[in-house]
Amino acid sequence: MRDPEPPTGPRQPLDEAGRKAEAANRGVVVSAGGEAGLVAGLPPRAATVPAPEVGPVGDRTRGLRRRIAYVLMVAYALLMFVPFSWTIVTSFKTRPDSLNLSLIPDPVSFEGWRFTLENLEPSIFTLFTNSLVIAFVVTLTNLVLGSLGGYAFARLRFPGRELLFLVVLATLMIPDQLRLVPVFVLFTEIGLTRGVGQYVAVITILAISATSIFLLRQYFLSIPKDLEEAARIDGAGFFTTFWRVMLPLATPALAAVTILQFQGTWNGFFWPVILLRDQAHATLPQALYLFRESGGFSTNWPPLMAVICIATLPILLLYIFFQRYFVEGIAASGVKG
Repeated sequence: MRDPEPPTGPRQPLDEAGRKAEAANRGVVVSAGGEAGLVAGLPPRAATVPAPEVGPVGDRTRGLRRRIAYVLMVAYALLMFVPFSWTIVTSFKTRPDSLNLSLIPDPVSFEGWRFTLENLEPSIFTLFTNSLVIAFVVTLTNLVLGSLGGYAFARLRFPGRELLFLVVLATLMIPDQLRLVPVFVLFTEIGLTRGVGQYVAVITILAISATSIFLLRQYFLSIPKDLEEAARIDGAGFFTTFWRVMLPLATPALAAVTILQFQGTWNGFFWPVILLRDQAHATLPQALYLFRESGGFSTNWPPLMAVICIATLPILLLYIFFQRYFVEGIAASGVKG
């Protein structure tokens, strides 16, 4: 039996109760004033539960500890700067005023700098040049020989490699004073303690250090071997791989060796004072020692501090320009790949 068809024709208007009943069937909320607001048949909303309060995740004292660390590091840096600032200030004092522990010269005097630039024998220019030539050549030889030795110990396979590397490291435990006599006798026999040969003697004894080999070897070990294998597939030999692939990647380690070796040679005193017998070939550290005699029974502090300022300047500039590579090289040299 067929259902009865809905009636057609105009719809009869509903009264207030009918409209509310129809709105309830369709999911429409009717306000008290008769205005309807749609909720689109949404299901009834669940009761709202307030979210629990969540604190910061992680260590809550991390920011405080970082601030304390920054304060301590800045304080330590300022403390280390005090001797250098006192050196600069003292170089502008008079000789009597240099004995007073004051940070303001009273009066300001350039007598110390005038004495340094005009009255030193040998001249400050000669001392600076001697130190610069020796430090530059020694640094260059350490870079060349240290990189070759470090690459060989890191990548080449040959009998006794590890034992030979241990022997190289063992030389760090031998003090220079222990080999002083045989080295001096040897250089005297071959004529390297007279004239220009004195420079050759100092450069020869400092031409390579175990520290340079060790730092460069450790850095080469951290470089992936895939780069070398790709170069060998292209037909590169050991030296071509070293020169064109490995050495450019070792820039941070080379910068670290440059700073360490240049600074060590520039400030070196033991071998120059033993092998540089002629005063005309003296270096800046030797000149600082001569100030003990230039002032009689008391030290002439203002010119001494002026020479120290001049001697510190190259090291300061070198570290400013290479400090980023220096930190990277030291950090990477301690990681074995």
